[in-house]
Amino acid sequence: MKKLFVVLAATMMVASAQAQVVATVNGRQITKKQFEEYHLQNLKNIGSRKITKEVSLQDLINRELGIQKAKKSGLDKDAEVIAKQEDILYHAQISKDLEGELQKIDVSDDDVKKYYETSKEYRTAHIVTRVPVDPTPEQVKSAYTASVEIYSAIQKSPEDFAKIANKFSQSSAAPMGGDLGFQPPTRLAPEYFEAIKGQKVGFVSKPVRTQMGFHVIKVLGAKSYDQIDKNLYKKIIYDIKRDAIIENYFKNLAKGADIKTGPTPI
Repeated sequence: MKKLFVVLAATMMVASAQAQVVATVNGRQITKKQFEEYHLQNLKNIGSRKITKEVSLQDLINRELGIQKAKKSGLDKDAEVIAKQEDILYHAQISKDLEGELQKIDVSDDDVKKYYETSKEYRTAHIVTRVPVDPTPEQVKSAYTASVEIYSAIQKSPEDFAKIANKFSQSSAAPMGGDLGFQPPTRLAPEYFEAIKGQKVGFVSKPVRTQMGFHVIKVLGAKSYDQIDKNLYKKIIYDIKRDAIIENYFKNLAKGADIKTGPTPI
């Protein structure tokens, strides 16, 4: 019984120490526990300031002053602030629910090899005719017509691709003959990659529509499996597996939700 009393007393002393108030700002308390957690985190940040306990405490006081002023001015009810808070909640909930599952994701060399069989890294050049983000039918038609004319010119003079790109492409790569260098599939628009997937060096695509506009694409090279950055592709595959877990998570959430949708926006 005496041993139990000693343990309980020690527990109560720890709890009391954690609840100890180190500062009060307009009636709002900053506890010793909050201070110690913040100070330890602060010590991990390397910068121009020398981090002391006094500095960390002043940081917390300044933070509390800022929060109080924001609430007093009604900033916590501002639509933009609320949207940011909801975004934080969204990511925090996913992290809380899926942290354990995401930590179990494993990517092997065999995973990379299998992925690379169908998702090679190409070096391409393109000639892009841009369309606005929200184009009119006339703008789309005009850009497509221009792209078809470019494609026809290349068909007649394939060796002039770089010159034509330099002259007509509406891309920052135009001065380099449209050359984008080697890019993994995830750094290309899906439609762009599908147009070159499995094609040989020298292949030139018909106009391909992406969010940017219409592209005429030339394949300049392709890396073998031994030439690629394996760590980059492990990251790509990790992201694919992570996204699949998150997608399944929301499918399960949706099963218990009352969701109604209207007509699909055009």
